[in-house]
Amino acid sequence: MAEHSFEAGVSCIVMDAKDNVVTLLRDMKEGEKISYSVNGVQSTLTLLQNVKFGHKAALCPIRKGEHVIKYGDSIGAATEFIDEGEHVHVHNIEGIRGRGDCKTEQEVKSQ
Repeated sequence: MAEHSFEAGVSCIVMDAKDNVVTLLRDMKEGEKISYSVNGVQSTLTLLQNVKFGHKAALCPIRKGEHVIKYGDSIGAATEFIDEGEHVHVHNIEGIRGRGDCKTEQEVKSQ
């Protein structure tokens, strides 16, 4: 298991290098800049909306129908285009696990 360390005052976390979302560790306002690290590379993102603690923001543009990746695996599919820095939550993603008509990347790999 990978070891993680966090600095005091950290406001967000990318759970896996494959993720296309960042999880916020406090409520943040539209226009705030957040810094995050992936594989030791520091990057900055500007939030396009208010985002609450525990919710996600897109690290890059996510096309409609594209998988939203957190923990290195799909947590759903975008129901609309999601721009970099945009709030990612139930209003713009839908679950695909166990539906039968949609497959996660893990389900596709196991076939």
